[in-house]
Amino acid sequence: MARRLVVMRHAKAEQDGPTDFERPLADRGRRDAVEAGSWLSAQGVEPAHALVSAALRTQQTWEAVASGAGWSLAPDLDRGLYAAGPETALDLVRLVPDAVTSLVVIGHNPTVGVLAQVLDDGSGDAAVAASMAGDFPTCAVAVFSYDGAWADLGEGTARLEAFHVGRA
Repeated sequence: MARRLVVMRHAKAEQDGPTDFERPLADRGRRDAVEAGSWLSAQGVEPAHALVSAALRTQQTWEAVASGAGWSLAPDLDRGLYAAGPETALDLVRLVPDAVTSLVVIGHNPTVGVLAQVLDDGSGDAAVAASMAGDFPTCAVAVFSYDGAWADLGEGTARLEAFHVGRA
């Protein structure tokens, strides 16, 4: 079954907050996330499920992305995604119900940047892969196609279709 997976890093956050978990988005981050949502909508992304770190900045990124895209989907907020490494993040994706054909994951670096790199099977456009190589800045979005069950998603099993960094 053809699936679509979006891996995204939260938008630009304020440097300070009561705790790191409670750092809000900066004004620029909100604008960038709305732009990223608009871009995702233009790519035809219509998620059936959103797996979002429960940290404040990732929740606010989702809200701004959904606003920019015109989505009304309530996210699945996961506290474990906040501190997850790439393998744990991948395990969380593998738990997504098979009925879901389009999934957005919003988390933190270095986890989401590494996850995007390891998922890429190398069969996509080399220029798109090159644009994602190295840095995965705030509001970076990688869009993958994947043909299989979520439970079988692994390293080198998804095709990188597009990469974008939301900037307003």
